[in-house]
Amino acid sequence: MALPQKLKLIRSFKNWTQEDVANKLGISTHAYAKIERGETDVNFSRLQQIAEVMDIGLSQLFGLDEKNVFNLSCDHNNSQCIDNNWNVNSPSNDQIEYKHQLEKANLMIEQQQKEMDYLKQQVNDLRNIINLLKQKENTQ
Repeated sequence: MALPQKLKLIRSFKNWTQEDVANKLGISTHAYAKIERGETDVNFSRLQQIAEVMDIGLSQLFGLDEKNVFNLSCDHNNSQCIDNNWNVNSPSNDQIEYKHQLEKANLMIEQQQKEMDYLKQQVNDLRNIINLLKQKENTQ
């Protein structure tokens, strides 16, 4: 099932109109309708916002298909509602493994960003040293 179909399905189960979702997202109804029809690309931050408005995790949004079991009438405090109140079944081993792999990848990206920042600072420091040496050379 494609993402636009999933969005429409979730919206309809919540008895929301496209206008309701658009208002919650702070966009025009026309803009949201284009998302739901698959006529526009949606950036990651917008997907996060949509998932938050619909009270579903991004991983669940991407994982939803015809095989998932929905319990849309369940209360947030209902202990029978598991996994953001959408998937009644407990997460599979594959889902848990994917989540761990994603967390590991995010940590690696974070660490690489720190290393890149450190290397950029070293490059700037070396440029400053080179400039100082050139200035000293020119004054002699």
